[in-house]
Amino acid sequence: MLPPKTEQELLQRANELAGKTFFNLSKELHKKIPDNLLTEKGWLGQLLELALGASAGSKPEPDFKELGIELKTLPLNAQHQPKGSTFVCTASLPCATEWQQSNVYQKLKCILWIPIEADPNIPFAERRIGAPILWRLTTVQEKILKQDWEELTEMLTLGDYQNLTARVGTYLQMRPKAANSKVLRESINRESEKQLIVPRGFYLRPHFTKQVLR
Repeated sequence: MLPPKTEQELLQRANELAGKTFFNLSKELHKKIPDNLLTEKGWLGQLLELALGASAGSKPEPDFKELGIELKTLPLNAQHQPKGSTFVCTASLPCATEWQQSNVYQKLKCILWIPIEADPNIPFAERRIGAPILWRLTTVQEKILKQDWEELTEMLTLGDYQNLTARVGTYLQMRPKAANSKVLRESINRESEKQLIVPRGFYLRPHFTKQVLR
């Protein structure tokens, strides 16, 4: 699938997916549903990228680079509420010095949200894709996210890992982002000493994504 040339074309493609089951879409794209979803957590996202013509892949830029639009799935529970936090991007050092140059801002300024069923009582293949939401940051939301980003990146840069927990941040939080706790990388703590830490990523809290649904 070639990348969409306009927002309207992207939205049209996304609307055509609404109501389809994961099985329907995988069959259309000739992709097999994985046997072990625990080791293939990104499978559905990759399937949607393929269906919509996303071009960025794993690069630190919006999935639809030419349009400046990021693609995010929004798993919903049985009550049609966000099931958990939403991954934004990996937190890496050195951090950007300005908010608008950060990967977080580039990923969040404009998002095509695709709600998906994530109720464990529904077999994976039978879960459905919801109607898309093309969303842009409001001034108020951006102000709070920027404050969160500045606080979190300052703690990360200073090596204040003891206090850098998932509790920090109003809308944005930082959490471990690795296959398991044995995946480590070298970093510097507040005392300028080298230490091994679990890689971290930026995540949106569920009460933020609830705003998107509203």
